[in-house]
Amino acid sequence: MSNSSLINYTLLSPNHSGVRKYPLTKITIHHMAGNLSVEQCGQLFQNRGRPASSNYGIGTDGRVGLYVDEKNRAWTSASYDNDNRAVTIEVANDEIGGNWHVSDTALEKCIELCTDICRRNGIKALNYTGNPSGNLTMHCWFAQTTCPGPYLKSKFLDIAEEVNRRLNAAAQPVEANTLYKVQIGAFRNKANAQALAEKAKAQGFTVIIVEEKR
Repeated sequence: MSNSSLINYTLLSPNHSGVRKYPLTKITIHHMAGNLSVEQCGQLFQNRGRPASSNYGIGTDGRVGLYVDEKNRAWTSASYDNDNRAVTIEVANDEIGGNWHVSDTALEKCIELCTDICRRNGIKALNYTGNPSGNLTMHCWFAQTTCPGPYLKSKFLDIAEEVNRRLNAAAQPVEANTLYKVQIGAFRNKANAQALAEKAKAQGFTVIIVEEKR
């Protein structure tokens, strides 16, 4: 089980339970409840007296920190079962309070990191169900907390759909030396054929008119 190639900073935390007891099948997205850099978040997780950690953190600037190796169970969600199955991600907020907004840069990096986690661990799709039965989960389902905050909560379905779109796009095979051509019209009147051809050319398409005798 490898870690992501997207990592910009590493500070491994002593706060974890060692190797996971269950297969890695989930992702849990949290918010930091603060605008912490990946370095600052990593320093918090160095405190043995504060039993908390996550596998990854994402700063407002989109940088990614690694705090607990993916193979190990981090202490993030207050759930033995969830944390044994999930890669956990802390995302910085660029708004303190209110909706606990996160930057567009951080959100995009979160989607990119989730896609990478799924690809490397054989997770075929992220399934957001609005409850713990799916494999994209929230901290607030396992503890008395508002984490991941209103803004990220509103983005979970969008995150799952975009991750799945990227996973599906990558899975489509590319056929070398193969070209598919599409016929878009057949006319008995040559002028009508030429009119459509000119319209297609104006949109940047290569057009060939083929005459068939019947």
